[in-house]
Parts: sequence; C-alpha cells; structure tokens
Amino acid sequence: MASVHRIKTISEFHRSRGLPEPEHPLISVVDYAAIRHNADLMGVGWVFDFYSISLKRKVNGIFKYGQQEYDFDEGVMFFIAPQQVFSIAGNPEDSPERSGWMLLIHPDFVWNTHLAAKMKEYDFFDYSVNEALFLSKKEEATMLGIIENIRQEYHGNIDSFSQQIIVSQVETLLNYGQRFYHRQFLTRKKSNHQVLDQLEQILADYFDSDDLITKGLPTVQQIADELHLSPNYLSSLLKVLTGQTTQQHIHNKLIEKAKEKLSTTDLSITEIAYELGFEHSQSFSKLFKSKTNLSPSGFRQSFN
Repeated sequence: MASVHRIKTISEFHRSRGLPEPEHPLISVVDYAAIRHNADLMGVGWVFDFYSISLKRKVNGIFKYGQQEYDFDEGVMFFIAPQQVFSIAGNPEDSPERSGWMLLIHPDFVWNTHLAAKMKEYDFFDYSVNEALFLSKKEEATMLGIIENIRQEYHGNIDSFSQQIIVSQVETLLNYGQRFYHRQFLTRKKSNHQVLDQLEQILADYFDSDDLITKGLPTVQQIADELHLSPNYLSSLLKVLTGQTTQQHIHNKLIEKAKEKLSTTDLSITEIAYELGFEHSQSFSKLFKSKTNLSPSGFRQSFN
C-alpha cells in the first residue's frame, strides 16, 4: 500500500466524497450510491478517526481490509473502528447499480454514555484481517430498519432525548451484528473447518519441531498471524465452533504432547518440561494438573 490517507472528522469525509455537509458533526448516515470516489485515490490506504459501519452491494472495486479481499455480490457489512487501515482497488464509480449505506459515528458522540466502554466488547471491530459479515435479505432488512430510525432521529429536531435514543439504536445495531456473526460462524462451515484444519496443522508442526525449546509456547498472536486472522476473530470463531479459545487449543496440544512423553519415554519431569518450552518444571506441573487433575508424575504412575 503506497500511502495512507487519514480523515479526522465526519465533515471532512463528506467533503472528500462530494457530499453535502452532515446535519450532525458527530454522526451521519450516508447513501453509498451518492458517494463520489476520486479515481486517483483508489488503491491507497485509508484511516478514519471515527467508527464506520456500512453495507455495500454491487461495487466493482475490490475492498481490502487488512489482508482479505471481498466481493459485493451479496450484502456485505463492515465494522471498522478508528485507526484501522483499509483500501479499495478499482473504481466504484464504474458500478451504476451500487447501493448501500454507511453509518459514521465519532467517538465523541458516545462519550460519557454506557456504550463508550462497551464498544470495545464488540469483537468484530477488531476483525481487521479477516472477513466481513454476509447478510441474508431478512437480516439486511433488520439492519436497514435500525439505520432509518437513526437517520430520522437526527434529521428531526434534536432535543435532550436525541443522543440517548440514537445511542440505544446504535447498540441494537451492534447487538444484531454479534448475532449475525455468530450465525455466520456456524453456517459457513467449509471455510471455518478449513481454519480448524489449518490451526491443527500449525500446532502439530510447531510441537513436532524444536521451536518449543528455542521459542517457548506459541502465542495466540503468532497463531493468528499465520492464519491471517486477528486474535479476537480467531478466538471468537473457535469459541463458537469448539467451545474453546485459541489459548485453550494451544494448551490442549501441549497436554497431548506431554501425555505422550510421560507415557512413552523415560525422560524426567524436568526434561519434559524443558522440551515443551517451560523454563521451570513447576510451571509445567501446575498447568498439567489444572488441565488433567493429575500431576505429571501421578499421570505417569497410572501407566505402571
């Protein structure tokens, strides 16, 4: 990515996309078909200082979010947090049938509300190196209904209740996003099972190499990087599919390897702990017992 362009305010975004000034400086609903794209800026990176929640259809350009590309044949929804990099390759202006909407929310709008702290709990804002949300017609209609409620509220006369009502609608939108991502984890079985297979292979290769001795246990970040996923996304996916997080999968593989060494070799507990990447055998023994309810020596004795 040659360069990164930063847009600090929603007003600046409107100006850069040929839109009229926003009616509210901190929140805006934009008709995607009305956006004008400068062809000279296609393919460069973009960073917003505000949240962007959008749904786009029939866009000829290729949207890149982190390391992943998406088409727009289906309703594709993106949740982008401030300071995350994305780009569009090609020219969406060549898409006469393009449609959709964008909800732009500056962090100051939710400041001092309960949603300000809760925003960090929505993992999909951190899915910056994986996948967008694909919606059914019914799901898309649900999201559009909420967007229209938000649009109508700030288009009307702003009063002392407006912020609270809009924040409530935004929270409802995000909660539906959580529900639909959960559904997507379950229904997109082929791609998700491929992730599981790749995870198992990465862990098997790592535990069968000398990396444990030289580098210690793999971190969640390392595993996620190899899979080109964000750590939060990977753990969320695994939690839905298997009931366990990435860290638990790493520990399970470790215990599996430890049991193998305890039952088939004469290595001491200290030697096994070292081969499994532990500096101190006490740490290994503590983890082993927490996972099996047996000490390493107790497990070994059960085979005698």
